[in-house]
Amino acid sequence: MIHTDILVSGGGIAGMAAAAAFGRAGFSVICVDPAPPVTEREAAGADMRSTAFLQPAQGFLARAGLWERLAGDAALLRVMRILDAGREGARGPVQRDFDAGELGGLPFGWNLPNWLLRREFAAALKNSASVTHETGVGTRTLLTREGEATVGLSDGRFVRARLVIAADGRGSPMRAAAGIKARTIRYGQRALAFTVTHPTPHENVSTEVHLSGGPFTLVPLPDRDGRPASAVVWMERGPEAERLAALETTAFEAEATARSCEILGPLTLASRRSVWPIISQVAEEITGERLALVAEAAHVVPPIGAQGLNMSLADLDTLLTLAEARPEGLGDAAMLAAYSRARLPDIRRRIAGIDMLNRASMATPEPLRAARAFVLDRVFEISPLRRRLMRLGLGASGRD
Repeated sequence: MIHTDILVSGGGIAGMAAAAAFGRAGFSVICVDPAPPVTEREAAGADMRSTAFLQPAQGFLARAGLWERLAGDAALLRVMRILDAGREGARGPVQRDFDAGELGGLPFGWNLPNWLLRREFAAALKNSASVTHETGVGTRTLLTREGEATVGLSDGRFVRARLVIAADGRGSPMRAAAGIKARTIRYGQRALAFTVTHPTPHENVSTEVHLSGGPFTLVPLPDRDGRPASAVVWMERGPEAERLAALETTAFEAEATARSCEILGPLTLASRRSVWPIISQVAEEITGERLALVAEAAHVVPPIGAQGLNMSLADLDTLLTLAEARPEGLGDAAMLAAYSRARLPDIRRRIAGIDMLNRASMATPEPLRAARAFVLDRVFEISPLRRRLMRLGLGASGRD
């Protein structure tokens, strides 16, 4: 039997961030994952998505000792731009810019490719005396008592922990072992993720282009081979996404350029393409006895407004604050009840809001597109409402 303060089930970005943060806070941590992290851009299985860390998430990464490893590779996000390609103004699609300068001197966030995050987080865990990071082994069983949890691993070993953090994805084995159900919404959409270079500098502007089927989002990256670069997430209905993914490179670049409204000039593919299904999902509860669900084990959202991993790091920030305030109560009923009260209402509000935004972005009928345009215009034109929306996007509570 192996003993530890915390067992983290899942070694993705959220799981490794959890291990690093709790290890830095002085807790003993074991982090397990069935698959080793893919840490090279060109390697098979590399995650070609990127993550925009908003201000609160960047603060958590600094607290966890991770940000210093990332800062030099991060691209600033100073403006969030929405282009409504379903309407034409005097100069083309109607444009609305949400500028972080309205809220102070900091940018909205910082964007980094996921494969690089995995590389740096794995290196941080390797250098941590408090963390044991094991790959090639996952979690299978969970037996809890009032004072501890016993987790069975896929290699036959057992780990006894005061707290189990389930960061093991939308199909979480720990959530299933605890008997916690999740509600799933399927949209019939898929997302393509890839990197492009382009002749026009992005000027640290993240752009969502709305037409139908879902947004086409360009997020700034550092220059690549001397050319401006952006990460792209292109959401479309399933059959259309599969058609696009199968196109040869030149044809795909032409369609991507057209869908971007050519705002950065012709797009040149600079990575392979990955495709994944779009869903919303929320666990009915985010705690069990000696168990906390975080990240996609607790909630999954479409990739709109950079909310997904930022919600995950808000989960971890809350858990860590509670653990540091009462280390003797790590994983007990009072700590987990406080975690649920702090996070579950906000999770549910954000999922409902992102679901509404995604359905509006998918809209094809003209009356629905007109309604989408009307709401965007009203939000943009009313300054207090615009600033309120930006603060919510950064992670402020819906009650603030």
